[in-house]
Amino acid sequence: MSRNGAAPERGVGRPVETAGGISFFRRLWRAGRMLSDGAAAGPVHPVLRLYVRWVRRPLLPAMRLWRRNIQLRVVATTLLMSMGVVLLLGVVVIGQVRNGLLEAKRHASLSQAEGGFKAARDAADTAGDTRAQDAQSGSRGGTDPGAWLTAQVQQLSSGGQGVYHVVALSSGGGDLVYGDLGYNDMTSAGARGPRASGDIDPEASIPADLRKQVDSKTGALWKSASVKHNSSDEGEPALVVGKRMYDPNGKAYQLYYLFPYTQEEKSLSLVKGTLATAGVFVVVLLGAIAWLVVRQIVTPVRMAASISERLAAGVLQERMKVTGEDDIARLGEAFNKMAQNLQVKIQQLEQLSRMQRRFVSDVSHELRTPLTTVRMAAEVIHEAREDFDPVTARSAELLYGQVDRFESLLADLLEISRFDAGAAALEAEPVDLRDVVNRVIEGALPLAERKGSKLLVQGAEQPVIAEADSRRVERVLRNLVVNAVEHGEGRDVVVRLAAAGGAVAVAVRDYGVGLKPGEAVRVFNRFWRADPARARTTGGTGLGLSIAVEDARLHGGWLQAWGEPGGGSQFRLTLPGTAGETLRGSPIPLEPEDSRRNRGLSEAGVPVAVAGRSGGVPPQGAGLTPVPPQNKNVPAVDPAALPGSGARVVRPGSQDGGKPAAGAAGEREGRARGR
Repeated sequence: MSRNGAAPERGVGRPVETAGGISFFRRLWRAGRMLSDGAAAGPVHPVLRLYVRWVRRPLLPAMRLWRRNIQLRVVATTLLMSMGVVLLLGVVVIGQVRNGLLEAKRHASLSQAEGGFKAARDAADTAGDTRAQDAQSGSRGGTDPGAWLTAQVQQLSSGGQGVYHVVALSSGGGDLVYGDLGYNDMTSAGARGPRASGDIDPEASIPADLRKQVDSKTGALWKSASVKHNSSDEGEPALVVGKRMYDPNGKAYQLYYLFPYTQEEKSLSLVKGTLATAGVFVVVLLGAIAWLVVRQIVTPVRMAASISERLAAGVLQERMKVTGEDDIARLGEAFNKMAQNLQVKIQQLEQLSRMQRRFVSDVSHELRTPLTTVRMAAEVIHEAREDFDPVTARSAELLYGQVDRFESLLADLLEISRFDAGAAALEAEPVDLRDVVNRVIEGALPLAERKGSKLLVQGAEQPVIAEADSRRVERVLRNLVVNAVEHGEGRDVVVRLAAAGGAVAVAVRDYGVGLKPGEAVRVFNRFWRADPARARTTGGTGLGLSIAVEDARLHGGWLQAWGEPGGGSQFRLTLPGTAGETLRGSPIPLEPEDSRRNRGLSEAGVPVAVAGRSGGVPPQGAGLTPVPPQNKNVPAVDPAALPGSGARVVRPGSQDGGKPAAGAAGEREGRARGR
């Protein structure tokens, strides 16, 4: 009997990464998901896992929206980049403005301080000349140096109230000392402290290093410092300009001008506020522009995606609305032309498929009448074969056998036409699969005896109950068992039953020729044979497994194949325990435990290192073998899902009056394929 091709062993695809690779944030997000699911390598502390889940839970809607909305991603990226540009531009502009203000402040302060230093020097020269004249005239009167310095500080600061302050300090770090007995006497009785205008703390406001430089150098020196007020502990930034001067007695002292940065700070604050306001408006404006521009591009794309989904759902008359003559309009026109051509092609294929199904059905029905006549004549000739010569008698036997095969082929063609037409009916009722297996075993015993094979049953100790159509399940198992005996090379055939997790399974294992790599993908194709040179001793039609996989789908189950060259094969039928339920796994692993890979053998049967094994199928247990086991977040689907004919289920007693109900996806595809 033929072996028609199976679907991929594991049909759930792994997620495909987008172009450009995985970003750091996506990797971080996946690491958190692994921690929350307990899939990370090594033990994960339960508290850490709960914390990760608690952190991820409020972020899930935002992450989902971020992945699904390209417009949001573009606008958010534009806003972030705009903010970066505005911040960079603001830092550069503020730095330039600050440097310009400081440079202008320095030039103006130095110029004004030089004027004050010149006025102080002129005043000292004038007072010195007066003192010299008094000395010549023999008079001991004159100006007290301490009073003169105080008056000088007041005079110099009178023209700069609110603009600058004046401070006078002794040269060499000490206080200014003047005696009462004469201008040249220096005694402790006449000590006087530093002088300053306003409420400036002179000693705390002038940096010590600047005082040392003023004592050791000539000319005006400047430095930025913090001016201290007697009424406050907080400093006021200012530019300090100092120079060593001489009083009327020729004694050195230090004169400082302090220029606060008050006006410059106000100007800089104004610039910062202006830049911040303009930056906010620019970022918001760029975001709005990006939103509008992206919306013009994304809206037609979303419309095309929505229409594509409706086209895929079978609404072939949907078209895009095209306005203008730009690239998007040309894209819409091309999309509409493609949809129109697809609609025409699909209609042609549907018409052709209907004609093919009608032709197969009509031919099958029309051939029944002449086939009945031919069968009756063949039976008469077969019964009278003993009266014929040996050649004629053998011809009668061949005729009788081929008529049986012809009748089976017509029955299979009629069944296939029912699946193709979507009129297959499922009469589901609770069935113990052990009884079905026993009937199949009894029917296959004569063939097994002729082949020298033994039929063994495992897992029949407990009831294996499922809501199924016993006639169709028996037909599936009969095909599997007869195939196993036919291709088993006279070795044992093991039928295994199991039930767990709302699913039941029956696996048929043989140890014959097996399947070559890639043949498990084609096992359920119509009229496909693993070895075309092999003779069909059982009179198979080549449609048995094609009908079997359609019967499995009709139940909402799976029919899968596994095999290795020279190591036999295993076919597994998995059905839901309750009709209409979705399968999540199978109680029996598809790859048997005694396969070469699970036993640590190479294809040639040579033992290999255990470390070189890629991992075997877990042994049978009380639970399900998940499909696929590597990604539990992806819901399991039929791993043997083939683009089949899309036979639809008509349940007995349905409310639609016997009309076909909605069935498997891919109806048009299966009809057009005509495999």
